[in-house]
Amino acid sequence: MQLIDIGANLTHESFDRDRDAVLQRARATGVAQLVITGASREHSPKALDLARAYPGVLFATAGVHPHHAVEYTEECDAEMRALLAQPEVVAVGECGLDYNRDFSPRPAQRRAFERQLQTAVDTGKPLFLHQRDAHADFMAIMKQFDGRLPAAVVHCFTGTREELFDYLDQDWHIGITGWLCDERRGAHLRALVPSIPAQRLMIETDAPYLLPRTLRPLPKDRRNEPAFLPHIAEELARDRGEDADRIAQATTATARAFFGLPGQAV
Repeated sequence: MQLIDIGANLTHESFDRDRDAVLQRARATGVAQLVITGASREHSPKALDLARAYPGVLFATAGVHPHHAVEYTEECDAEMRALLAQPEVVAVGECGLDYNRDFSPRPAQRRAFERQLQTAVDTGKPLFLHQRDAHADFMAIMKQFDGRLPAAVVHCFTGTREELFDYLDQDWHIGITGWLCDERRGAHLRALVPSIPAQRLMIETDAPYLLPRTLRPLPKDRRNEPAFLPHIAEELARDRGEDADRIAQATTATARAFFGLPGQAV
């Protein structure tokens, strides 16, 4: 089984003590390539540095998460565009809206989102999107760029059936995480994932967050890591009534096509 983790926060400080070992464990479980999420002015350059340290295996995104939207200045925009000019940076984002926590004021979130959508238009690189409790505004802003945007994936989808079909109607991709394994918050996803076309489906850990609650044994530190991606693939396969190897092949092919990754890890 060969898999691609399309969203891992490997620049997080929890990985500073054992990042190489984390990657070795991921490779041992069949995770051939990973896209490292850049979500702020601080961490987007770090994601690029990591990708350069593991050529052909790690790739990066560059963007500013809505939690950090207040930092999206003109200088920040120039920094993100410079990062996106690098071949190891394969997507714009993580960007979008998050009204669940409102760590940045909503007007600032909307402005930063619009700026990053324009960057995607200008660079042609696909979008790595975040949306939580902001669906109406999210769709309204995306509609402003209708017909001009490159491919897009709604990362870590946790939403409703209506939201899912709104995204699929736009031919956007869907990223599924270990949220699927959370009986408290993610049970509804099990009924929704069979509706996602294979060519629109990708998988991710969002490590170190969203540890799959059905994983056994659970790590003592409760840190999620890319080596747990096969568990998510198996749960997803079960909910879709498919073979896990088929899910692996399909999601890997989709991820490589979406991000323009090489056919195999170097």
